[in-house]
Amino acid sequence: MAPKGNIQWPPDLQILTDSPPTYVRAPQDSGIRGVEPAIRALLLENPRMPATVLAERVGWSGSPAWFRENVARIRPEYAPADPADRISYDPGDQAQCDLWFPEVRIPVGAGKARVLPVLVMVSSHSRFIMARMIPSRMTGDLLAGMWELLGGLGAVPRRLIWDNETGIGRRNSYAAGVAAFAGVLATRIVQVKPYDPESKGVVERANQFLETSFLPGRVFASPEDFNTQLGQWLPKANARLVRRTGARPTDLLAADKAAMLALPPVPPVTGFTARVRLPRDYYVRMGSNDYSVHPQAIGRFVDVSADLETVTISLDGRPVGTHLRSWGTGLTITDPDHVEAARALRKAFQTPHPVGETTGLRDLADYDRAFGVVLDDGQVA
Repeated sequence: MAPKGNIQWPPDLQILTDSPPTYVRAPQDSGIRGVEPAIRALLLENPRMPATVLAERVGWSGSPAWFRENVARIRPEYAPADPADRISYDPGDQAQCDLWFPEVRIPVGAGKARVLPVLVMVSSHSRFIMARMIPSRMTGDLLAGMWELLGGLGAVPRRLIWDNETGIGRRNSYAAGVAAFAGVLATRIVQVKPYDPESKGVVERANQFLETSFLPGRVFASPEDFNTQLGQWLPKANARLVRRTGARPTDLLAADKAAMLALPPVPPVTGFTARVRLPRDYYVRMGSNDYSVHPQAIGRFVDVSADLETVTISLDGRPVGTHLRSWGTGLTITDPDHVEAARALRKAFQTPHPVGETTGLRDLADYDRAFGVVLDDGQVA
């Protein structure tokens, strides 16, 4: 037997290359080629048909991921392109508005917590961000929030850009009070078309910025605490360098405001107003909460008004109830003085008059004299 070092391999087993052997799969037709004509026929009729529906229609039983990858390759040949232009914003022309819903539950009293909306407004030219948490997305609160933010800005953009928010309106049909609000401010509220996110891209990016830079790691004890922390953070956010403009929002704000409209001399109507007859239980409903009223107004019409912070009830211009507005739902807010007054009135109503009591009764001779009745002695009363 020859030594191992002298082994001679047969000629047919000699290694013909320096690289190790590799597995090479024999080429074969992909299963997608057999259904591609059917996919193209369906996309020709409906370019936006989902890949899952296409797979069902053509009877695909292979890998869903592989099918989606090939549909994504084919679809651009049939789906119309939707290019997005770069938009430039003139100073003072517009502010984009939106609602941001931070994923944190805010304590609102009575052991309850809610996810509350934050009204965000961004001046498109300077990218200056204004924001405030509000109690609801109803029209009265949206208008009150916009007026407060614009009042803090000290000027009014020539256009306020909104999507189809219900509290503002739908399909260019404004909600009650919105047109009057815009008229007092001499501005226009513009509702963008659906599926056109570029028209509100500035405020959408601001919402994302709030989500990732303001919210993490914070704890809020109340809506007031949220607004306090947000108010302290916004000056820092508006001093950041914006890559798109190459400047800080605070540096561009002066030129932006110079091209805006002045605030109106008379504030617009915001919040909520109603006129109701006060029932026996002396409570009125505002939003989804009940607020007590002084029981002296029972059975009479009272005027209810509310802003972002206060609910006021008045009778003939005289206040008969004032409460801090609750941001909760289904709550009953009671003034102890109203309960005490109701107890006193109920006691007086239920106390019977003593027998023989004549207080408040008029002498019948007064009526004789009033009608000229002749008495027995011949005298005319």
